[in-house]
Amino acid sequence: MAIVDVRILVEGASDVEVVSKALQGLALGSEYNITISAIIPTTNVEIAKSAAAGADLLIIATDADRVGRDLAERLFNELSEMVGHVERMKLPLGHDLEHVDVELVRKELKNTLVRAGLKSLQILPEYMALRNQLLDLKGRYDGLAEEYRRLREEHEKITSACEELKAENDRLREENEGLKALLENAKNIYRIEEAWKSLFPAEPVPDEAYIGNAVEKLGLAGKVIVGQGYIFAEDKGLVDELLKTVYLSLAIREEPPKPPEPPRKEPPKPSEPPKEPEVVADAEIKPGNIEGLLKGL
Repeated sequence: MAIVDVRILVEGASDVEVVSKALQGLALGSEYNITISAIIPTTNVEIAKSAAAGADLLIIATDADRVGRDLAERLFNELSEMVGHVERMKLPLGHDLEHVDVELVRKELKNTLVRAGLKSLQILPEYMALRNQLLDLKGRYDGLAEEYRRLREEHEKITSACEELKAENDRLREENEGLKALLENAKNIYRIEEAWKSLFPAEPVPDEAYIGNAVEKLGLAGKVIVGQGYIFAEDKGLVDELLKTVYLSLAIREEPPKPPEPPRKEPPKPSEPPKEPEVVADAEIKPGNIEGLLKGL
């Protein structure tokens, strides 16, 4: 538990002796957990401000006469905003320690401390409400701080992506400007649609990217430029050959060749039985015929 810092303002040096004597009979540390850090004898407001600044409890102990009451009122108004709590205490008239009832001063001092404690208890509910409100605000602050951190990271990522896109956009713009300048300064510029329709009026115009890819595949880069719906080439014949090649490529892609049909096998013809020699009934064999047969054999 924290020690409560208590300071006492009195009018003069004799009052310091009276208050110090009264404090000797009080066990403030064990009973109230407080310490009297200073007893300040002054009627000067500026000195009092300097001496009392930062105290948890300030006791203004003045005489019970009108002068003491006026001084206590003035100090109270000037110092109430500088300390945690201000409490007034009346000292008995007379500044001679021998004629002052120290026990009476001790009792008044103790009652002053009790009054200060009770007044503090009166504001305790308000303090607890403020404390809960503070905790709620702290929780909301922590949540907002986390949300801010997340949004900041997201902002940095978006900013980085935006810078990359901006750089890419600048590069493309520069490339496009160069291409437009080249096309504007060139003489042999042909619209893709017109050049295609002049060769293949019934066929749809192919995609520009496909024609550009054909330029790369055919090794025509530098001789033929395709872009922005135009073809640039030094020779019109080169454009026609390019488009014919593109047309042939598209035709091959659309109609793939059919595989050759295997040769047909004809079924074997049935073999004819050997013919038997004809026998002629009652044939007359002549000598000349026999001789011919022998020669044949």
